[in-house]
Amino acid sequence: MNNAAADYVMVYVTTGTRAEADAIAEALVRDRLVACVNVLGDIQSVYRWQGQIEKSTEVALIAKTRADLFDEVRDRVKAMHSYDVPCIVAYPMVDGYAPYLEWIKTETGG
Repeated sequence: MNNAAADYVMVYVTTGTRAEADAIAEALVRDRLVACVNVLGDIQSVYRWQGQIEKSTEVALIAKTRADLFDEVRDRVKAMHSYDVPCIVAYPMVDGYAPYLEWIKTETGG
């Protein structure tokens, strides 16, 4: 197991539109807050909001970055996001291919 993987996270974000997802992804990569963002296709979300069951089509993002950059990533996404309470969560990497992890580090200025 690669212990260095603990220094990295995958950040999951959902957005209301593809345009919003693309703008957030590009800004995060451009500003070197993340090494890469996967912009996934449309997803169906079912959730409770203000006491009602809601269903909507959203676009999901998965960004790869260093754990120490999560606060900056979260703040940047929140500043660009149209939702009052956007989904912005980080999942720790348990293991990873060492050259890929090094690439994340390099691309995020680490």
